[in-house]
Amino acid sequence: MDKRAQFFIDDVIWLFRDLARQRPASLFDNSFMAMLKEAHDKYGLKVQLNVFYRTSFWYGIDEFTLAEMPDCYKAEFESADWIKFGFHSLEEFPDYPFVNADYAEVDTLFKKIKAEVVRFAGEQSWANSVTPHWAPISKEGILALRDNGIKVTYTTRGERKEWNGDMQSLPYGHAMRLLQNRKPETGVFTCAWRDKSIADSICAYNHVSEERYAAAVGKWATIPDEETGMQYTVSVSTTLNLTPLADLKEKIGQNIGDEYISIATHEQYYYPDYFAYQPDYADKLFVMSELLHENGYRFVFAEELAD
Repeated sequence: MDKRAQFFIDDVIWLFRDLARQRPASLFDNSFMAMLKEAHDKYGLKVQLNVFYRTSFWYGIDEFTLAEMPDCYKAEFESADWIKFGFHSLEEFPDYPFVNADYAEVDTLFKKIKAEVVRFAGEQSWANSVTPHWAPISKEGILALRDNGIKVTYTTRGERKEWNGDMQSLPYGHAMRLLQNRKPETGVFTCAWRDKSIADSICAYNHVSEERYAAAVGKWATIPDEETGMQYTVSVSTTLNLTPLADLKEKIGQNIGDEYISIATHEQYYYPDYFAYQPDYADKLFVMSELLHENGYRFVFAEELAD
């Protein structure tokens, strides 16, 4: 059996800010990139970095955008075939940015982010798979992604249920995201993932039943959406920033033996000035990479699922 693993990092923008402002001689003199390269060199890691267009005002007024990223590292990016960049969102907030998105919103932003990435990293660095920020995306959004060449995108799973109208039944003010410009396909479901702070969550068009999910999980397969032609990946088995280092081998080990494993983390937990900084960020990355490598997994990009 050919065992494959996918790894992606969401919310990526501070990396580009540091490269633009610090201008190291080499791309891999940057500590974040050096960490990824070490994991690639030792364990064959491939990684998709899912990109914001700009930093968020939530962290302060010192805004940075992809337009400020220089192209002086383009040759290094072009030779690093183990790195791809994917569309994610305009910025970190608000949550659920695409749950009720119109076609033009997604189309315009997608083209804007892609143009900058291609400018400084080359066409070959652009990924044809997407993890929408917070996952749910409208049908119009799915169609916009498809029309921009996206083959594979993320899905949520579980049985939908009626929202009771209680604004407090969803955390973090999410009920307002549910209601603003609400599309017919936008609803709620009971979450099955590890983050226990969110029991009920919002779902949109890219949502599948537990039965369809169960038929694909652990397999080198997608869940096809016949109406739009999009293919959905099964959800992440382990999120590094949600898993304590001491529990990581056991958590990933629950899926060792599966034909396909998907692992994720988020960029900001790497940085000491982030309020939820995890000083063992790199340790988690290396433990994950080594464990999968030793168990016969080769790293791939999610878009390969569509081949």
